[in-house]
Order: sequence, then C-alpha cells, then structure tokens
Amino acid sequence: MAKISHQIMTANRLEDGVVVYLDAQERWVENLSAAAIAETKADAKFLTARAAVAVGERRVVGPYLFPVEPGAARARPLSQREHIRALGPTVGTDFSDSRTGG
Repeated sequence: MAKISHQIMTANRLEDGVVVYLDAQERWVENLSAAAIAETKADAKFLTARAAVAVGERRVVGPYLFPVEPGAARARPLSQREHIRALGPTVGTDFSDSRTGG
C-alpha cells in the first residue's frame, strides 16, 4: 500500500458546530487523541468515504483530512489552525453576564 503523510479526518458536527474527528469505529468524537490516523492512501480514501456518508446523513459539515505527526500518546497537528481547532474556542462562550445582564 502506498504510504502518505499521517492524516486525520475532521469536520464540524452539524447539530452544534463542535469540531469532531472520525475514529476507528467510524464515530465522530470530540477528542483528537481518539481519532483514526490514515497511514496509507487506502486509509485516507476510506475515511473520506465515511465522511461523505456522514455529510449525506447531515451529521457533519465540511470534512477534510489534515496532516499530523503521530506520537506515542497522541497525534500532534502540523498546522497552527488544526492545533487551535483541537484546543477549542479561542473566545469566551458564556456571555450571560455581560451581554444579557443575567
């Protein structure tokens, strides 16, 4: 099988916009460390096909593969963008006190 750079499939869950990753059991999970890592072109093709099914079922939106550096404990995204996406929102999510007076 042809080798490729290690890649993970990501998307946003359509229900709430949360960043999710496709795991080895074909579930969309929020934890990057649980994601399946494509090591071959066949792996990448499989993850892409599974993501297309999830888009058709309206579970996720905007899926794509991104490169990672595999590690003993967890994969590390190679791009700053994916590193930020894996960490979560970069702005506050609770505006109840300042925006609504509550």
